[in-house]
Amino acid sequence: MLQVYWKNATDKVVGSDHGITQTDLTGIENAMQRAHETVVQQCREGTLGYAALPSQRPQYAEGVKRLVAKYQPDARDMVVLGIGGSALGNIALQSALNPSTWNLLTDRARKGPRLFVVDNVDPALLKDIMKIVQRRLDRTVVNVISKSGETAETASQFMLFRDLLQRKVRRGWADRIVATTDAKKGTLHEIAKAEGYEMLDVPDDVGGRFSVLSPVGLFSAAMCNIDIDQLLAGAESMKQRCEVMDIMQNPGCMLAAVKYLMMAKKGKPMHVMMPYSNRLHMMADWYRQLWAESLGKKTDRDGHDVFVGPTPIKALGTTDQHSQVQLYREGPNDKLTVFLEVKKHPANTRIPEDFTDVPGLGYLAKRQTGKLISAEKLATEFALATSQRPSVTIRFPEINAKHVGEFLYLYEFTTSLMGELLNINAYDQPAVELGKQATFALMGRDGYDDLAKRTRPFKRTDKRYLA
Repeated sequence: MLQVYWKNATDKVVGSDHGITQTDLTGIENAMQRAHETVVQQCREGTLGYAALPSQRPQYAEGVKRLVAKYQPDARDMVVLGIGGSALGNIALQSALNPSTWNLLTDRARKGPRLFVVDNVDPALLKDIMKIVQRRLDRTVVNVISKSGETAETASQFMLFRDLLQRKVRRGWADRIVATTDAKKGTLHEIAKAEGYEMLDVPDDVGGRFSVLSPVGLFSAAMCNIDIDQLLAGAESMKQRCEVMDIMQNPGCMLAAVKYLMMAKKGKPMHVMMPYSNRLHMMADWYRQLWAESLGKKTDRDGHDVFVGPTPIKALGTTDQHSQVQLYREGPNDKLTVFLEVKKHPANTRIPEDFTDVPGLGYLAKRQTGKLISAEKLATEFALATSQRPSVTIRFPEINAKHVGEFLYLYEFTTSLMGELLNINAYDQPAVELGKQATFALMGRDGYDDLAKRTRPFKRTDKRYLA
């Protein structure tokens, strides 16, 4: 099972100024107990939507499997249209559980379609993907994911791909679209119903950044031959572990305790996630949205200005040993590093028995690359500790659907606990809305005239400030 190892975040390793002491843990015990009781009660009452996804809402997985049975046998390409929580989970699952060369494999070897997740409105990205999939659009599935259908980025993507299908497929083009959206209302729901698209539900009570274990993330995963039953089973297993109140044994409580104490007591508001596996690199992208959007808040639940929130940072071992670790060791001591470690990698390669007589290379001969990357991680852990920089390790026995499911639920639950400890609402994102509304105004949407006037100074370039 997935485990959290936190010794290198303690005073025994990095000293009491930067590491967690027993006194620190004792001081947080009552607050953690209250936070845990609140979150678990919400889980059991059904008011915390993401907690019901692993086992209490089988209809979502059943709906996904029905559409996979329909589309997967002849699908050669799949395009996911979405942004933020409607895209990052899809990318993370695909990156973790399928080979990095998935889209380069032959149709016969892949056992599922090529996957293209369009998570931006960059014109070149859109044109490149449209160009490559238009050759076989009659065997392409376009999955548009939006609760309302009115998010500017996803709406524009959808309009482009819908138009492409209409022009190139004509007969039966609507059957190539699957809309993952609100089950009862909304612009996309109404369009899908009117034009006859297949539909999957975005749960009412699950925010986008918590939605990876709903049809939002499950459909593209299952289409690409990922075992979603094991994914959900892993999440359920972690849920059961996290519901037991024992700060020393509960991985969610311990991870939340370390992260909270580092931010609130040890002056470390920067939280780095550093996987020692390329397969897990995009999990750090998923984590960044979850952590930033949930915990970065201006006000607490009592209406007080608190301007709180740990800053999530993405790194990759070993790549960033050569680009960021210099800063992490000798720059401001304001970071907690969370390593993702893999005991058994999906593949391993033996280094040839060459250059055995070359002192600087001979030690590598006949060694496994898995052994090398593990040594690199341990070396970075040691180097950080030597500079009194705390770290935590999340250990994956191997990278499979079950352990990925455990990881996803662990971080969702930890985020809920952090929200309680910080006395903030971890499930809204008020600061995101103004940017969305300003986009509407700048693009000329009706009803945003006043905001359009406010944005005008930003459209003009003051040449006095051009360097």
